[in-house]
Amino acid sequence: MTRRRKYKRYSPEFKREALRRSSEDGIVDKDVRDELGISARQLRRWRDQFRLHGDSAFIGQGRSRDEELTHLKRELAKVKQERDFLREAAAFFARESK
Repeated sequence: MTRRRKYKRYSPEFKREALRRSSEDGIVDKDVRDELGISARQLRRWRDQFRLHGDSAFIGQGRSRDEELTHLKRELAKVKQERDFLREAAAFFARESK
């Protein structure tokens, strides 16, 4: 007896946000994939669907918690960048004060 694999479902808003983020200047697909926890294949498939169908591409049953998860992952990435910047600044000023 084989088990059915449960696939994670994403809301249309989540998919559109992923595509919007990946098209921003200075942002590479890898950063978006890592931030959102999705695969390269998945992002590519969403992009292809959007090119074919436009705004009617993502019809279906997504979960609203995906939106919150996306927001929290983005916020975490921003906080990590700020932490790293502050760490580097503290090291710089510690060297300068000697």
